[in-house]
Amino acid sequence: MRELKIFSGRANHDLADKLCRHLHLKPARITLGQFPDGENYCKLDEDVRGRDVFLVQPTCPPVNDNLIELLTMIDCCKRASAERITAVIPYFGYARQDRKDEGRVPITAKLVANLITRAGADRVLTMDLHAAQIQGFFDVPVDHLYAAPVINDHFVSRRFAGDEVVVVSPDEGSIKRALGHTKRLGGNLAIVDKRRTNALEVRQNTIIGGPVEGKVALMFDDMISTAGSICGAARLVHEAGAKEIHIACTHGVLCGPAIERLRDAPIDSITVTDTIPVTGEKLLPNLVQLSVAPLLAEAIKRIHHDQSISELFRER
Repeated sequence: MRELKIFSGRANHDLADKLCRHLHLKPARITLGQFPDGENYCKLDEDVRGRDVFLVQPTCPPVNDNLIELLTMIDCCKRASAERITAVIPYFGYARQDRKDEGRVPITAKLVANLITRAGADRVLTMDLHAAQIQGFFDVPVDHLYAAPVINDHFVSRRFAGDEVVVVSPDEGSIKRALGHTKRLGGNLAIVDKRRTNALEVRQNTIIGGPVEGKVALMFDDMISTAGSICGAARLVHEAGAKEIHIACTHGVLCGPAIERLRDAPIDSITVTDTIPVTGEKLLPNLVQLSVAPLLAEAIKRIHHDQSISELFRER
């Protein structure tokens, strides 16, 4: 059996440390930095020849810096003769640029997938891609994990389940996700009719399904970026008479006006996972951060031992 080594980029050291603890491993030693002109520097501080290497690096903001660092780490391991290189990308940046929605625009998600593959990654481990079909952009195997079991267990522990709950999809694209949560949490399904006016602004004006009045509304999305969609949906649900509103997502990008919007919105709690670090002013009083480290650690162990990943999600 090949020796397992886990290296962390600088994007999310805490997550890498947590999953190493779950696997009873020490993070492998690596030196990362920048030259005076801003170019990235990478040096492995231990031997990887013939090893099974996992590189933990979400491509979260600053997206381009973290992406280039990941590519540099992959190339470094390849040239050091690692037996297999798995890029562990808990949050995959550029995922929203997955198609041509108008003329003369790129499909940047495909470009990034090509870069990661050509750099030398043998497989990819990621979580809650914005569009599941992005798995097909890679020419190497992709293991796609879901944070839903972690988030559902959190709400069950808070006794948010059953008839008092209504699961709200903040837009039509999240209906499948919302249905998955209703199977575990119970309650009815409601859908917010969202119309995007441009890349930055959306308009919500109708709730389909429900009822919402007097219920505890739980809203789920894959990510909260500028929080325009989720806060607009929360206001609509609040106006419809929901007694509590709790929102949850896998990836708390929280950029631009997100924090100000979340402070002002009628939201009782915000739940995110630690695929992306949440620090500083982003740590709102009503924000809860759950760890996906145990799930990622189990997936890494299964990949290392050539075992099934889909078994992790049976009946969950």
